[in-house]
Amino acid sequence: MSDLQPLTAWTFISPCDIPDDVSEILVEGEKPVCAYKTIRDSAVFTNKRLIVRDAQGITGKKVEVYTLPYSSIVMYSTENAGRLDFDAEVEMWTKAGRITISLRKGVDIRALDKVLATYILD
Repeated sequence: MSDLQPLTAWTFISPCDIPDDVSEILVEGEKPVCAYKTIRDSAVFTNKRLIVRDAQGITGKKVEVYTLPYSSIVMYSTENAGRLDFDAEVEMWTKAGRITISLRKGVDIRALDKVLATYILD
């Protein structure tokens, strides 16, 4: 965990409805909890994992799906936005590396903090 660069970084723009097609990839007993619009697609928190869909290319027809099971998160931190810093931030240290999530003004950092704590500590 000594690397300085994040493994990946995402930006959550605003809360959104849970996409209808997410049910296609959920396992038995898994339920979506909340979703956020990202720059090109969406991120969904379930009771088991974080799923981030990333549309690629000019048409956006190619979609890469990232899955982060809560069991792989070793530690996380949250930082609310300040007067001069408009974005809040979540950093997660995982078994694979560090992941950074920037949260735009419309995203409630404490609500997201509660979702993470609920399922990581479960």
